[in-house]
Amino acid sequence: MKPLRISSPRECARVVVCGLPDDPIEDVAKTIRDNGGEAVSFGGDISEEHSARECVDLAIKKFKRIDVLVNNAGVFLDNAMTEDYPIADFDETIRMNIRSAFMMTRFVLPHLQKSRGNIISAGSESGMIGLAQNTPYGGTKGWMHAFMRGVAVEQAKNGVRANCVCPGPIDTAWTHKETGPMDKEMEKGLIQAVPLARRGTPEEVANVYAFLA
Repeated sequence: MKPLRISSPRECARVVVCGLPDDPIEDVAKTIRDNGGEAVSFGGDISEEHSARECVDLAIKKFKRIDVLVNNAGVFLDNAMTEDYPIADFDETIRMNIRSAFMMTRFVLPHLQKSRGNIISAGSESGMIGLAQNTPYGGTKGWMHAFMRGVAVEQAKNGVRANCVCPGPIDTAWTHKETGPMDKEMEKGLIQAVPLARRGTPEEVANVYAFLA
């Protein structure tokens, strides 16, 4: 897979890169800095209240304001029929895909109201049509769509926008049988379902994010 082109210097974004402590978040932040941008990393589980607060506090301390929140945290753990889906993985999917977005949105909104900023959340086509053999994942994305619609209506009076980006299969580790939770037949069917007969690229999704931001 091609490396993701970091566009924050071109877009003049100052970024807090958030991830779990063992994620390569500092590598991403360093790439941004090496390309002339400003970025700091924050390691923590933002599904937990204290970590979400600390992440927001770091952004304010470092950059004085927040204009954009990107809810991009998420997991895709299994491919299993609903009756066989591990309950522990269901709980983890809810925690990482739903609770993290709620926590960050909750604590960022007071700052976005001051800046008349916006929220961009990672939805999915699976949140609109469902996803066989991973119904919890599709369900969390359906929640995200409804959550962002509600926040958009609720916060319009404050000048705060909220949007979901809802891609199909994208060329990341999740959509390859060697590195993701799918087998050969699922990978083949995933690509065949796309009219262009290919995965989307991370850059294509990033451009939509940049436009909305």
